Amino acid sequence: MLAFALDHSKVLDRYDLVGTNTTSKLLESKGGLKIRAMLSGPLGGDAQIAAMVAQGEIEAVFFFIDPLGKHSHDPDIHTLMRICNVHEVPLATNPATASFVISEKTL
Repeated sequence: MLAFALDHSKVLDRYDLVGTNTTSKLLESKGGLKIRAMLSGPLGGDAQIAAMVAQGEIEAVFFFIDPLGKHSHDPDIHTLMRICNVHEVPLATNPATASFVISEKTL
């Protein structure tokens, strides 16, 4: 996520960014981005972001997932993904998809 944010900081800086606590703090300190921090993921941050998606407050979600890893808060992650799909909010789970979402390319 940090490498992606650094590579795309000029574009990301145009948006009001929201993130889980640990990710937000990292991207602020290392990437210089302003990010509204929610709780950490295991403490409900993913669920907070899902609620914001459901209320129409989020335009796109970038949640990079380690496909080989397991998280204690997997149910919240899956809820966030489901809410994005229900509300047709773009969801990027890897840098390639996120790059496409913020690009001006069209199919």
